[in-house]
Amino acid sequence: MVPDNTANILVGVGVFLMVIFISCLVFHLWIKTQQQREQAILKLRQLSLAIQSVTNLWRMEGSNNLEFSKYDYSYIKEATNNFSIDNKLGQGGFGPVYKGRLSSGIKIAVKRLETCSLQGLLEFQNEIQLISKLQHKNLVKLLGYCTKGDQEKMLVYEYMENKSLDCFIFENVKGAQLNWSKRLHIIDGIAHGLLYLHNYSRICVVHRDLKASNILLDSEMNPRISDFGMARIFCSNVKESNTTRIVGTRGYIPPEYAFHGICSIKSDVFSFGVLTLEIISSKRTARFYEYDGKLYNLISYAWQLWSDEKLGELIYSPSGNGHHEIERCIHVALLCVQESAEHRPDMERVITMLNTKDVSLPNPAQPAYFHVNPSEEEVLSCSATMSITLER
Repeated sequence: MVPDNTANILVGVGVFLMVIFISCLVFHLWIKTQQQREQAILKLRQLSLAIQSVTNLWRMEGSNNLEFSKYDYSYIKEATNNFSIDNKLGQGGFGPVYKGRLSSGIKIAVKRLETCSLQGLLEFQNEIQLISKLQHKNLVKLLGYCTKGDQEKMLVYEYMENKSLDCFIFENVKGAQLNWSKRLHIIDGIAHGLLYLHNYSRICVVHRDLKASNILLDSEMNPRISDFGMARIFCSNVKESNTTRIVGTRGYIPPEYAFHGICSIKSDVFSFGVLTLEIISSKRTARFYEYDGKLYNLISYAWQLWSDEKLGELIYSPSGNGHHEIERCIHVALLCVQESAEHRPDMERVITMLNTKDVSLPNPAQPAYFHVNPSEEEVLSCSATMSITLER
């Protein structure tokens, strides 16, 4: 039998060791948290320097077309009614987006970086560095920025009255407001915006996340490409790049990028083809559709209907006299979603094919992701689109 005093000593030693262990664990967690916090603060400070360098560059270039401003925090706070929930438009890649109105009467959209959001920080920094070099009627316009210390970072854009394209093409009531003239106008505007990014801006830019929710519509239904947080810059002599980090949205990512990390301007061409089919059909790319007793994804479904000369089943509503023009859009879209990037046209060729009726079009081969009879699990997992980041 262990004497009482010995048992008490053992218990005391055990309690002491347990206290030491818990203290060390708490201290370790505290140190780790502090390190993460310090890293986040350092990145935020680096972002401040990046923003400052961008604004200095704009001022030195002295372009009259860039009405770029630095807004006081109190001014933006007042414009958004203290970032009221009623003014919240949605949640972006790096934080919430708010509607606001400046004292001059100008309506704005404010992207607010979530405090210490490292992923948001990277996208935020990427966007502000890119947008300084991009100005086109089919790209969203950046009005300025707002900062407050190292914590608050915001981008201020012109407000788009009709919000994003997905609010229309996937809604029956709002979709009826988009007649075929407007839909074709939107497709053409997106194509010209991409052509500018790829060929005519000061830098070659691949958007990498072109989708319906990233196409904003102004009061006259003119499309504006937005959200450059995932965009990639290419040098003039570089045709493609290889990456182990794949970003984008399911249903819009081409196979060479999804499986091999190869990114090029043809990645955007693929996304444009998918988006065009969505605009024509008002169907989502990440769902499956039944045809002849089998289930197909949208691009495969469109190709089957094209092959069987039944495109009327794909088109959203009767097209009247513009039927041939819409069928031409579908034909071009199918050329954009070819399995091989080499077989896809560039955006300059796409615009020529869309707008020149006497240009003959090659027949599209079987498109990428030609899946037949997907499993129940695949159907359920593809019931909605979602942004993904894949580490390979």
